[in-house]
Amino acid sequence: MPEISSFYGIIISMFFSDHNPPHFHVKYQGFEATIDIATGTVKGQLPRRALNMVYEWLDQHRDELMANWQKMERSEPFDKIKPLD
Repeated sequence: MPEISSFYGIIISMFFSDHNPPHFHVKYQGFEATIDIATGTVKGQLPRRALNMVYEWLDQHRDELMANWQKMERSEPFDKIKPLD
């Protein structure tokens, strides 16, 4: 699973050949979740503080995440995305 960003122990990844809707995977201290890029809907669990940081990061990088999703659909390499500012 290609890592596209990490910050404060939070690891953000995307899978090649993953299913719709466009989403990314989050791992943090034994917790795992997927987050829908467009809606922010969470499947899985993250501690509230980590989830708030992920939401802030998502707001800053939503366009880049969608661009990465489109690259994934074309089997192109992902771009790394800056960590949370």
